[in-house]
Amino acid sequence: MIIPKLKWLRLSPPRILVGGFALIILLGAGLLMLPISNTTGVPLPFIDALFTATSATCVTGLVVVDTGRDFTVFGQVVIALLIQIGGLGFMTMATLVALVFKRRISLKERLVLQEAMNQTSMEGIVALIRKVLLYSLTIEAVCATVFAIRWSFDMPVGRAIYFGVWHAISMFNNAGFDLFGEFRSLTGYVNDPVVNFTAMLLIVLGGIGFVVMSDLVEYRKKKKLSLHSKVVLTMTAILIITGTLVIFVFELTNPKTLGGLPWSGKILASLFQSVTPRTAGANTLDIAGLRQATQFFIIILMFIGASPGSTGGGIKTTTFTIMAGAVVSMVRGREDIVIYRYRLAQERILKALTITLLALFLVITVTMILTTTEDHHFLMILFETTSAFGTVGLSMGLTPDLTLIGKILISFTMFAGRLGPITLAYALGKKQSKELYRHPEGKMIIG
Repeated sequence: MIIPKLKWLRLSPPRILVGGFALIILLGAGLLMLPISNTTGVPLPFIDALFTATSATCVTGLVVVDTGRDFTVFGQVVIALLIQIGGLGFMTMATLVALVFKRRISLKERLVLQEAMNQTSMEGIVALIRKVLLYSLTIEAVCATVFAIRWSFDMPVGRAIYFGVWHAISMFNNAGFDLFGEFRSLTGYVNDPVVNFTAMLLIVLGGIGFVVMSDLVEYRKKKKLSLHSKVVLTMTAILIITGTLVIFVFELTNPKTLGGLPWSGKILASLFQSVTPRTAGANTLDIAGLRQATQFFIIILMFIGASPGSTGGGIKTTTFTIMAGAVVSMVRGREDIVIYRYRLAQERILKALTITLLALFLVITVTMILTTTEDHHFLMILFETTSAFGTVGLSMGLTPDLTLIGKILISFTMFAGRLGPITLAYALGKKQSKELYRHPEGKMIIG
């Protein structure tokens, strides 16, 4: 037992995260391959089981087989557990077990938790994990109750409770899986305010991040919000409002989407379709029926994604804010990026730039390869790839038709999107070492 422990201590936090997620995905795929998981009683092909397990653990929602129709209750429970573990993080769940058994959290485990939660220091990391678990379970329980009460009018009470709990887990963790069958998500409830607002509340709370939730809960006592929380809340509101207006304008006369809905339904559907690219994946409108302009706009929203320390993916709202701030500062001839009267360190700016460029490189590369392996329209492929990277789960209908290579590439993209490009690069690269010298400054002509 000494050798495995020594190997564990030698692994860097990024490698532990990558290895942990990979192990959970493989275990999940193994369980989904069991005949008991499939309604036909026939083992699911390995690549389909692996794709589903990756999508669930990486809280994406892209599916090659119908979750509600093709999986038994056992298989659906496995998927729900993978979503919960993947959304909160396997280290968070491991910490829960440690806290229950009153085991001490080691320094190495705190470092991994720091990496998993995108924190700048280990200070208060265990207390944050306690809040993560408390907030998550409370929010899921309350919204599961609301779902269950609403759906008890449409189905037996037992089934309504099961659906309520299952979809509360899926929505809060921004997974996008559903049990309604035929890949239709929440399209049957496009005009239902209870289902829509409950789902949107789960999506937004899961997407803003646990640090922001903690700040909001403690606002009465502290009477102030951190810079991070201000940026996340402001950018989230801007993206949702802008998205709602753009989708409403573009789809107002589209008979395949908003055209046949009443005015209240048009507004509600526009708002929901603006919220769901926050990496949720649920939809109340037919994504394939949207106009190309709307589809491309949703691609942009999916690429930005949710916020750091949340259950969502994408480059994150804070990264997008820093990049936008850099453009504004350069245009105005200023040296520093100033947000809410705070100057950002150069390290933050370089990290934001690195994340954005790595994400663009990943999405572009995978899209280029898929255009040669998949016989579909370019926009559909770009939409699918961006959805996988942002761990969103929205699809224009390509997922069930993916080839073997396509399934492997999209699975890898979901994996990279959930962990983050930098974490994956650190895990796969050589050990980082600080340079002991600086090169002389050079000058280049730019622009």
